[in-house]
Amino acid sequence: MGRKILRKGIFLFYVLMLVLLPTGCKKDEETPAGKLNDLDFTVVEEADLPEELLKIINEKKENPFKLSYTSEDSLYIARGYGAQRSGGYSITVKELYLSEQGIYFETELIGPSQEDLVSQAITHPYIVVKLEKSEQPVIYSE
Repeated sequence: MGRKILRKGIFLFYVLMLVLLPTGCKKDEETPAGKLNDLDFTVVEEADLPEELLKIINEKKENPFKLSYTSEDSLYIARGYGAQRSGGYSITVKELYLSEQGIYFETELIGPSQEDLVSQAITHPYIVVKLEKSEQPVIYSE
């Protein structure tokens, strides 16, 4: 009886290993398909935005938005997350690179932790980055 239980245990172990091993390996180091090179950028503060771009953002900020704006010498890429119930939000740029299809732009909204003291007013978090002027299309990550 004891050998039967041991065999079942070993069998279950191998079955679990076969199921878990293929899904346990993640290749974060791989270059995304079509990635040519990372792009240099600057996060732009509201006070330094072109007036026309700021006007467009203010019109759109109530809802999530994605937009690009070209000036004489620069490309601005903006991503807004719409109305949030409090302050304390931040946005990080996870990826910004040139691909074979265009400029790939990925951001992440980071909410306040439960320990943070934040304003209870409605906020409209958004981020704007500035890079060299380009005619490439902008591809926004979801």
